[in-house]
This record gives sequence, structure tokens and C-alpha cells, in this order.
Amino acid sequence: MADTMRAAGGVLWREADGGVTGPAVEVAIIHRPRYGDWTLPKGKLASGESEVDGAIREVLEETGYRSRLGRALGETRYLKEQAGVLRPKVVRWWAMEATGGAFSPTREVDELRWVSLAEAHEVLTRETDRELLERFVRGPAPARVVLLVRHASAGSRSGWTGEDRLRPLDEGGYRQAEALVRLLAHFDPTEIGSADVVRCSQTVEPLAEALGLAVRETPIMSEKGYPGHEIEAIGLVRSIGGPHHASVICSQGDVIPDLLSRLAAADSVDLPAQASKKASTWALTFQLDRLVSCEYFPPPVIEHPGSADA
Repeated sequence: MADTMRAAGGVLWREADGGVTGPAVEVAIIHRPRYGDWTLPKGKLASGESEVDGAIREVLEETGYRSRLGRALGETRYLKEQAGVLRPKVVRWWAMEATGGAFSPTREVDELRWVSLAEAHEVLTRETDRELLERFVRGPAPARVVLLVRHASAGSRSGWTGEDRLRPLDEGGYRQAEALVRLLAHFDPTEIGSADVVRCSQTVEPLAEALGLAVRETPIMSEKGYPGHEIEAIGLVRSIGGPHHASVICSQGDVIPDLLSRLAAADSVDLPAQASKKASTWALTFQLDRLVSCEYFPPPVIEHPGSADA
């Protein structure tokens, strides 16, 4: 079969007046005159574009709305005809909260409606879109997101003669830290914490500078501070931030796996089978203080990554 087509998109949502019951959620559906259908915003990835970047871009282009990235909604798969050939198409999806903007008709999308979840289910043309909407409904909106980041490359522990907590990022690590800004900023974080370790704070400094935020030291997220304080660290992750907010915490390789396994076991959540590599990110979605989903983002791709053995 022909090569797989890759695409990405989002369930764009916002809160609406729900009357006596409080705010309700409504989602954006779009009409495409070329196909005569009502669908959710999505589109093909550009060459070399990540799925997250593609999803954010396509939602903005098709709806006119800026968005805050939320929990992953998985994939949809189907066959699409192109030049007389049926090709498999895979679309990655995220929940996205609208943060501003306005719709303007284009040749590709001539109408946008903000509708209730029930109305969206009735109006959407394709069953795959309705199934995706069901995934969205089963999770929290709004949600609290915690981005757990492992520090970037910092050279060799054995090659550093000073105190280990003072070991800085190496050249590749600095490039990784700069590259992380693009991913983390999609979540629009409002709070940044870091283990009291130089390579951790340096990993999130470019993000803090870009967003105009301070970096708060969190010693219990370091390899020295975590043992014996696991419950306190888990309590921090369960409570930091709030609805409509994302928070970033940078930690170390001997902390993150244990912390994740404790959270996942307590809340019966399956963890992706991924190692926490340097400069990788775990996006943890919480409903109140309960973990409901985890998404792993591998380290950003840079031309010449530094050594990663420590």
C-alpha cells in the first residue's frame, strides 16, 4: 500500500454560559465547501514539522483561534484517495482550549460553529470525528496539566570535578533547552519549578525568559531531596497550578521514573513504555488531584546533541 499520510488536529473547545448549572463546554466544528462536510480542524503535516506543531498550526489556520495544548486524544486512521490511489491516513489529535482569536471564512473553510457536545455529535459528518469527540468527552475539560521535564544533556558525571549539583549543561544541552521552548510554550504554562540543581534550572531558563516567568526552586524534585520525601513530591505534582493552567517542573533521571510509577499506580493509569531521556517531557493531565492521562514527548531533535551518559 502507498505511504502513510500524516496529519494532526484538535478538538478546539471553550467554556460557555451554562445558566444555573454553571459553565458548559462547547466545541468548534468547521464546514469545508470542497467536501461539503462538517468536521474538526486538522491538516497534513509540513515537511519536517512535528505533530504538535502541525496540530497547533492547522487549528489556527482553519479556525482563526489561538489555543492552549491539552491532553492527547490519540489517533484516527482511515483510507484517503489521492491521485486515484487509496492511501492510509493517520491523524494525531489533542484537546485544545481556545485562548483568543476570531474566525474568518476562507476557500477551504467557509463556516465555523461553536456548538454543544450533543449538537456536535449530531452535525459532524464522519463517524471517526464522532468517535474522537467521545474520547474528548470522557476526559476533563478544563484540565490541569503538569509538564515533568528531565534536564537536558550535561556531559559526563565522571568528567566533572566539582560538586555534582553545580554541573552545567553542555553545548548540546543548551541547544536542547532552547528547542524545548517551542514544545512547552504550546501548553501556555504559568508556573515553572526546578530541582535545586544547576542543569535543571538551566534547562527551563530559556522558557522562563520567553514567558517572563520566574523559576521556583523545588529541592524535593532533586535526586538528593526526593528520597524520603516521595509523598511530599507527589503532593506537589498533584496540587501545583489549577484548571486552565499548565505548570512545568524540571527534575532528574533518578526521580522521574519512580514519581511517575507511584502516581500511575495510585490512580490506575497506564504509562507509555518510554524511558525518560534527557530533555524529554511527560505531560500529566489531572482532574482535580487525580491523574487521568500521561503523554511522553521525546527530546527535541537538534543537529549535534551533546553526550547523554549522566
